[in-house]
Amino acid sequence: MRIAVSGSIATDHLAVFPGRFRDQILAQQVDHVSLSFLVDDLEVRRGGVGANIALGLGRLGESPLLVGAVGADFADYEVRLKEGGVDTAAVHVSATRHTARFMCTTDTDQNQIAVFYAGAMAEAADIDLLAAVRRHGPFGLVLIGPDAPEAMLRHTRACRAAGVPFAADPSQQLARLTDGEARELVDGAAYLFTNEYEAALLVERTGWPHDEVLARVGTWLTTLGAEGVRVERAGEPAAQRPAVPARQAVDPTGVGDAFRAGFLVATGWGVDPEAAAALGCGLATLVLETKGPQEYGIDTAGLLGRITATYGEPVALALAPHLTRVRAG
Repeated sequence: MRIAVSGSIATDHLAVFPGRFRDQILAQQVDHVSLSFLVDDLEVRRGGVGANIALGLGRLGESPLLVGAVGADFADYEVRLKEGGVDTAAVHVSATRHTARFMCTTDTDQNQIAVFYAGAMAEAADIDLLAAVRRHGPFGLVLIGPDAPEAMLRHTRACRAAGVPFAADPSQQLARLTDGEARELVDGAAYLFTNEYEAALLVERTGWPHDEVLARVGTWLTTLGAEGVRVERAGEPAAQRPAVPARQAVDPTGVGDAFRAGFLVATGWGVDPEAAAALGCGLATLVLETKGPQEYGIDTAGLLGRITATYGEPVALALAPHLTRVRAG
């Protein structure tokens, strides 16, 4: 199943604060917050949700189409993505803006405070997704990730008009969406991705109770951090997959993106959702153990060994025949 991925393409500026944010916040002063964190480390990495997911798909042997907007400073980044198996033919290059910037500080509890500068991403709504799908398809699924809200809505409408299955991944853009926009992005999605906080925010923003959201999507996947992921489908008991234990938690940036890549690839292989979630969790742990969202490598034997240890041999055996086209990181 070939997948098109729309979403942000960015440069990540990742800092590490050697303390806990919670220790610096005074409850009685939350209406007048003025904080500065002296950080010990700064890494500049390539990232963005759309690019992270697409590269994950490419690392697992697929050839995803990346749909997003960048600046003229994208040339070196594009080379890296192409080497990783990503088709960049549908990436729009702005004539005036820089590629988006994600600036994030992580504390010792792996909590994060981040800001995002959209830059060229503001032009993502100019991309004609249907034209890209016709030119570069066919596609079995379009993932609509966090992007300029206007682009997310346009792409969702395009998928509905063309009858192309789509996955909804509103992520951090939920905070920017109106109630009606949130409902439009979710309704009819084949897959809905959230983390636990976003799941609660989505229920509040749509005005639909949890069960109604679930009834309007095919499969709802909620990532739970160290607890793994919850897989829900209407009319069936919820299933939870634990996380693959990390040897060391280095950087959580991009962990959710890796999960989505692993899950979607395995789903395209035809394995059941719980086995697909296991591959997603395995890939997510590789990212957690690495500084930066795209710097991980995939050792197939090692990954299968960790999946076996966490989920059992039948799950690993279901995945193993498909993990023959893994690309080097």
